[in-house]
Amino acid sequence: MKIEAGWLNEARRKVSPYQDARPDNEVSALVLHSISLPPGQFGGPFIEQLFTRGVVETVHPYFKTLQGLRVSAHLLIRRDGECVQFVSFDRRAWHAGRSRWKDGRRLRNALNDFAIGIELEGDEVTPYRQAQYASLAGAIKALVDYYPALTLQRLTSHAHIAPLRKTDPGPAFDWAYLRDKIRHLK
Repeated sequence: MKIEAGWLNEARRKVSPYQDARPDNEVSALVLHSISLPPGQFGGPFIEQLFTRGVVETVHPYFKTLQGLRVSAHLLIRRDGECVQFVSFDRRAWHAGRSRWKDGRRLRNALNDFAIGIELEGDEVTPYRQAQYASLAGAIKALVDYYPALTLQRLTSHAHIAPLRKTDPGPAFDWAYLRDKIRHLK
């Protein structure tokens, strides 16, 4: 995989309005998330709708809880490994919310300012698919190659940066398998 001008060449683009400029153009962390809409259901247009214009609350009762929510991610990796990019990696996507991370010796808030957010289509209990790990490993390698401040040690989860609010990508996510996939790409 390759990045040009902040966009992953292999990703389908679907631009989100839920983005803005990064305060200082820093890209130095990567946050993994999981999402399924409705919860526990995969496929369908709802994740892309949420990140681009919001979901229609009459489609499913759960969607009433999402009304007015303005969120996005840089990249979504579907169950079949397809990558959909909503925001240039050079811009701030609205994925981390209230967040905090120990960055060396200092505690930093507002990870959206300097992190890239990747959503995996899934939930915390259903195993992720090999195609997702392959696409994720390729995207991470491309990001680490493109952004000098981004390293594998700066890869984290939504659960880690917002532990009282979030638990994704959850225990179903195999961190060791991902790291092995990345190692084999070098």
